[in-house]
Amino acid sequence: MNDKTARVLRFPLVRIILAILAVAAPFALVSTALNLFVTDKFLRRLGALLLAAIVLVAYRAYVRLVEKRAVTELSRHHAMRELAAGLALGALLLSVSIGILAALGVYQVTGNNGWRAMLAILYGAILSGVLEEVVVRGVIFRIVEQSLGSWISLAISALLFGAAHLANHGATLLNAGAISIEAGVLLAAAYMVTRRLWFCIGIHIAWNFTQGGIFSGAVSGGVSHGLLQAKLVGPEWLTGGEFGVEASVVAFAVCTIAGVLLLAIALRKGEIIRPFWSRDSAQARGEIK
Repeated sequence: MNDKTARVLRFPLVRIILAILAVAAPFALVSTALNLFVTDKFLRRLGALLLAAIVLVAYRAYVRLVEKRAVTELSRHHAMRELAAGLALGALLLSVSIGILAALGVYQVTGNNGWRAMLAILYGAILSGVLEEVVVRGVIFRIVEQSLGSWISLAISALLFGAAHLANHGATLLNAGAISIEAGVLLAAAYMVTRRLWFCIGIHIAWNFTQGGIFSGAVSGGVSHGLLQAKLVGPEWLTGGEFGVEASVVAFAVCTIAGVLLLAIALRKGEIIRPFWSRDSAQARGEIK
């Protein structure tokens, strides 16, 4: 590789495009094949797990071949512990939100669909958690942060994450704004605290699964029929409307508080990265060696 090519590959936007293409190409190929040739429900659910694995493998390949470094953000040494912590936190945050809504009489259980109903949600929750965290936090947030610093990267990745949900059923600009703040901040902060993807992947998976698979709430506009049969009664600002509980003011408050707390932990750990111009200025003054 000559110097000119190396300089081009170091440019953040180029790296983001290459990384997304590296993940999207095999994902689209296998996903298309599954949609065309697989009709069995069980096999299609297993196909979601296959796609999640493909995303992780493709991302690893990109980092090793293009960035030429160890894939520390997917370190196997920390995987189980941080994934478990994320699963616990994601389930807790959603359960607290539903608990508050139930106490207010907004969330009302009317029956149950049996435990097998949860399985239909589980596979999709795993796929969306892995895919979205790898792309938004692993690619966009991480690469932008290396150049523009943590705070600007947090704002950009959060806005993009919220905007990506505008195409979902029942989505509004207010919903997207809520997702940008409550989830965009929370998940980026989870990455910053650990500097790995497992924690934020776990939070994302557990939030989606608990919301749809257990409490049968709409997941970002997608109707779910999980373990419990339930209904939401009340104004849209409180229930989240057709978009789901994540658009509720309750979930917004719960997740935003959690995100701020994680940001405080990241700040205390010294995990906030300065933008390149601030680093250059500090280095010129001899503050950074």
